[in-house]
Amino acid sequence: MKNRSAMRGFTLIELVVVIVILGILAAFAVPRFTAMEGRAREASINALAGSVRSASALAHSMWLASGGPATVPMEGNNIAITNGYPTRAALPNTLQDTSGFTYAAGTGRFTRNGAPTPANCSVTYTGPAAANAAPTIAVVVTGC
Repeated sequence: MKNRSAMRGFTLIELVVVIVILGILAAFAVPRFTAMEGRAREASINALAGSVRSASALAHSMWLASGGPATVPMEGNNIAITNGYPTRAALPNTLQDTSGFTYAAGTGRFTRNGAPTPANCSVTYTGPAAANAAPTIAVVVTGC
């Protein structure tokens, strides 16, 4: 006859308790992980906005240092300049990598691929209307 203390394994009650605890943890974790995708798209839009600001400021600095030509060289490209800053058509050439975004040169808008509402998950670049003015870089993250 086997001694009960020599038997090994889990009882049914122990297994049910572990399964219930895992279910409770999953109920709290799943909503947090589903919200992460939208927050990641929002973070990528904000990062792109920072890149656009930096690239336009760099192009402006090169334009000033070069004496105000119509184009400045950046990353092997000639960047067309208007009022001291890149034109909408030339802006993507000032950036190293825009993968994951779609750019519309007519509007100057980068939209995030895969966003539920791409127009509301975007960065829009508007060059200055006059000399000695800064460009406008608008960020919309309500549809990310």
